[in-house]
Amino acid sequence: MIRTLEVLENIGKPATFAGVKLLWHKDQRIPGSTQYSIKRYSAHQWTAEDTGMLIYHYFAEQPKQNYLELRFCITGNKFCDNKVCGNCHQEPTEDCEGPIKTVDIFAFHFTSTFLHQFTHNVKLSTTKDEILAFKHSESFTKTFPIGARKRKNLDLILNHSYTGSLENIFINAKVHELLLHSIDFAFEEEKNLNFSCKFLADERGKESIYLAKEILLQHIGDPITIKELSRKVAMNECYLKKGFKEVFGTTIFDFYQQQRMEHAKYLLYEKALSVTDVSALLGYSSISHFSAAFKKHTGLKPCELLN
Repeated sequence: MIRTLEVLENIGKPATFAGVKLLWHKDQRIPGSTQYSIKRYSAHQWTAEDTGMLIYHYFAEQPKQNYLELRFCITGNKFCDNKVCGNCHQEPTEDCEGPIKTVDIFAFHFTSTFLHQFTHNVKLSTTKDEILAFKHSESFTKTFPIGARKRKNLDLILNHSYTGSLENIFINAKVHELLLHSIDFAFEEEKNLNFSCKFLADERGKESIYLAKEILLQHIGDPITIKELSRKVAMNECYLKKGFKEVFGTTIFDFYQQQRMEHAKYLLYEKALSVTDVSALLGYSSISHFSAAFKKHTGLKPCELLN
């Protein structure tokens, strides 16, 4: 038996999972971006609960070394590594052991430089703001239950049909949501999300906001105006801007720029595309405009990510 908190506290230590079968893993280590590791283990002889953990690392003498971690352990999923069958009905066959119950472990690493984009022009009026800006002067660890919204996002990260660039865009957006909701729940008791915007009490209103986010992601390389976006989701521009800020904790413009620049890092570092090609793919009118936006967002020049 392995207890959930022991698993989360010892992520990264090889001895933790000695004798337990690793079924699948995915890692991303793009400089200046969210670093993450996702591992799926066989749940055989495991006992665990769905749990989240936020770890705040503060170094007073070395502020550039500050970072925030999110760790999650979820159970109840199934895994099959037979990619040939295509007709799986969750029954064992001659060539397949059938679906394997899993314990899935996630670790997300956010540097102070990465998080600065969310706080550089914000009045630090809450504990959550201070944590993201690393103005809290002591390291700490908080555990919290995984609510339905976070569980859904974690499941989607594991089970989606995207590949390549689209997969990167999709995962970046889900990680953004996980960070937002985890910070909320780590500093407020787990509860139903109550919005101050009255129109968000209507399920249709919330669906329009989430649809707006999906449309923005579809237009990573083809910028869309807020006016066009409001027409596509059939919502007043003012409501759209207010609702988006309340649901996702950031403005439409800042969210869109954050997703574009994170994708730019991926294209430069992982795909080794030229600055010229990345600029064109993201819809910039000139390389200089792209380079200026990239430097403002990341603190780096695009060429610094080229291998």
